[in-house]
Formats: sequence, structure tokens, C-alpha cells
Amino acid sequence: MHCRKAEDKKKLTTRLRRIEGQIRGIEKMIDLDKDCIEIVRQINSASSALHSVWAEVVSAHMKHCIKDALKRGDEKLIDELANHLKKVR
Repeated sequence: MHCRKAEDKKKLTTRLRRIEGQIRGIEKMIDLDKDCIEIVRQINSASSALHSVWAEVVSAHMKHCIKDALKRGDEKLIDELANHLKKVR
């Protein structure tokens, strides 16, 4: 099921590419033996950015995909999301 507009896809893709750049930067920092605390800060920053993308995708899923499924009387997506959320730490 597709619930994202082209504009939303572009925003998510842009954010993911930025995160990819952060990850490459962390790899370079490790290769160059940079300060551990700076590396930890960059890892935290990338992790927070990825979590933000995750939250946006989950929100869109609930607002669109699940909402549409419920209109059709289908509750499978709710169970699927609930099972996934149980695994999130």
C-alpha cells in the first residue's frame, strides 16, 4: 500500500541522504582516530535523525494507510504496527 505523496517522498529521501552523509562522516572520524566523544556525539545525532524519519513514516502510516484500512473494515495493519512497536526500544 502506498500512502506517500511525491513531495513527502522527496523530503524523506533528502533527509535519509543527509543521514547517510553523517554515517560516512562518522566512518571517516573513526578512520582518522578522532576524539571518541566527538564520534559518540555524531552517532547520537545520526541516530536521532533516523528516529525522526522513523517517527514520520509511522505517523503517515497511521494517518493514511491504517485509516484507509479501517474504512474497509481491515484491522490487520493495526496488529502489524502494534507487533512492530513492541520490538522498538
